[in-house]
Amino acid sequence: MVPSFLWATPVLLATVAALSYAAFIDLKHYRISNELILLLIALFFLYSLVSDRWTAAAWHFGLAAGILLFLIYPYARHWMGGGDVKMLTVAFLWTGIECALPFVILLLLFVSLHTIVAKFGWVGSQQIDDDHRQRIPFAPSIAAALIVTILSGCLRLPE
Repeated sequence: MVPSFLWATPVLLATVAALSYAAFIDLKHYRISNELILLLIALFFLYSLVSDRWTAAAWHFGLAAGILLFLIYPYARHWMGGGDVKMLTVAFLWTGIECALPFVILLLLFVSLHTIVAKFGWVGSQQIDDDHRQRIPFAPSIAAALIVTILSGCLRLPE
């Protein structure tokens, strides 16, 4: 039998590539396509199958559904865009309960860093209104946090 990591590693690499692409597109166009979100969801289910983590997939899905319900309020208040809500929901689908805390800590770090560099004008941002508020893309921070979570081994295969 072929070890699970031989199948899971290419899926994780494809996920990192898709996350990097999402970050790049959101930086340039402030949009995250539904196709990219569906690809990340499909990669999660493929990873769950090839890594023998499919039994935990229901818990991952439950967490993602809870996050989606929670994010409806910030979306309705126009504090977050629809793509950001979808991207964050998929990120929690990937992390599950067991990796959610490291992901959230990394997300806070990357969002803070992104906000600071945007304030200095080192990365692009959009002016929202006359109050000099700025809008920054959220997908780069989500992608960076999830990529570091993946690389940290938090999603490692069961032994």
